[in-house]
This record gives sequence, C-alpha cells and structure tokens, in this order.
Amino acid sequence: MKKRLLSLVGMLVIATILGACSNYKFKADTEYTIADFEVTDHNGETVTLESLKGKPWLAMFIFTNCTTICQPMTFNMTMIQEELKKLGVEDYNIVGFSVDPANDSPEVLKQYLSHYSIPDESKWHFVTGYDQKWIEQFGLNSFKTLVRMPAEGDQVLHASTFYIVDEKGVAVKNYTGYSETKDGVPFETIAMDMEALIKERLEK
Repeated sequence: MKKRLLSLVGMLVIATILGACSNYKFKADTEYTIADFEVTDHNGETVTLESLKGKPWLAMFIFTNCTTICQPMTFNMTMIQEELKKLGVEDYNIVGFSVDPANDSPEVLKQYLSHYSIPDESKWHFVTGYDQKWIEQFGLNSFKTLVRMPAEGDQVLHASTFYIVDEKGVAVKNYTGYSETKDGVPFETIAMDMEALIKERLEK
C-alpha cells in the first residue's frame, strides 16, 4: 500500500511539472524594431535582417580584443544553446555584432569562435563589415544600447546584454549575458522563452 501511494505521489509530481512546462508562455518586455542591415558573418556569408526573418534569434554585442566580459558572454551563449538542444529547439539563429569592426574581420571572428565548444555552429553568425559609426548608431537605435569607442585605448564600451529578436525583427526581451555569480545568467529561462516564442509562432 505504501509503495502504491509513493508511486501515485511520484506520478502526480511528474504530471505537475509537465503541466507547468506545457503552460509556459512567452511574455515580451520590449518592442524595439530592428533597422535593416546587411553584414558579413564569420564564414564570409552575407547576413541581412530579411534573411533572418521567419525565425527568432538571439543577439549580443562583442569584440575579439575584449579583455573583460566578451569571452564569458560567448561561453554563456554556448550554454544557452546547450539548453536549447536539451529542449529539442532547432528553429532559431544566434547573431553576435562586433563592436570593433576595424579589427574584427570575418577571419578574426572565425578564429575567435574556434576556441569555443559550440553545439551547432550552423546557427551562429558573428558579424562585421561596417564602420564604427554605424555599429554605434545601430546599437542605440535598434537595441537601445550604448556602443562607444573610447577616446583612448582599444576597449570598446558596450553592454553585456542578450536579446531575443522575434521572427518579424523586433527585439522583444533582454537578459543579462554576464555575471560574476553562478546563477546570474538565466540560461534555462532564455531557452524556455525561445521555445515558447517558437511554439506560439507555429500556433498562429
């Protein structure tokens, strides 16, 4: 009798967890319309806003000579992709905009990415092919974020934010992409939000 009761309790717990997951809904926090762009990724391929439409994508701003947050941010993005893989989510892209385009050629970006264990690089686009003024204005106008080359030194100022951009090209949510604490970056939440956003799109 006791075993049957424990088994029943276990089944109820599992059902509750599964029910909670299936009822998870995406909730947008922002509505930033991304401006049209045409850039070149780390494989030398042209990437445009139009070519990304139809799938949601994760965005961030990084540069390869960064001595502070960029390497942890890139690693954290690989961890998010691991979470997406666990959920079976496939219909998305990841875009990293270089904030130091004068130094970050496609070849440099490709070499930078080669240092990371990436679950599925086919979904990644680390992009360049524009000037400093463009990326600073693009960051401000499209993502409401600061990008600025300092008067002295080579460490470009930029935020440590991850963004979800929906399939129409609208940034609908953002999260911290870097934290000194273990639980500071919400890997699972970002993956669940991407999954929920994709499901809602397919149900429309």
